[in-house]
Amino acid sequence: MSSATLAARRVLAAAASHAAEEGGARTWKILTFVLAFPGVGVCMANAYMKMQHHSHHQPEFVPYSHLRIRTKKFPWGDGNHSLFHNPHANALPDGFESSEH
Repeated sequence: MSSATLAARRVLAAAASHAAEEGGARTWKILTFVLAFPGVGVCMANAYMKMQHHSHHQPEFVPYSHLRIRTKKFPWGDGNHSLFHNPHANALPDGFESSEH
């Protein structure tokens, strides 16, 4: 093969790969609008509907001996509450803080 033929092949190969990259971006853009956004919308609607039917009652506290063990106090606050404590969801060793939700 001559050097001119190799140069022509390189030019054509570079042009073909550049065209393929443009088509790939267009394909992903179409897939984003056709599949991804509707998929996220369906998931959001599903989560909203499940939230509407969810019971908001606090579960009964059962003082299991292997849960909520405090061998030393936490270094913040009163030492009994975890760093991201939620009084409606996280019980203390002696039970929930309040019965109101």
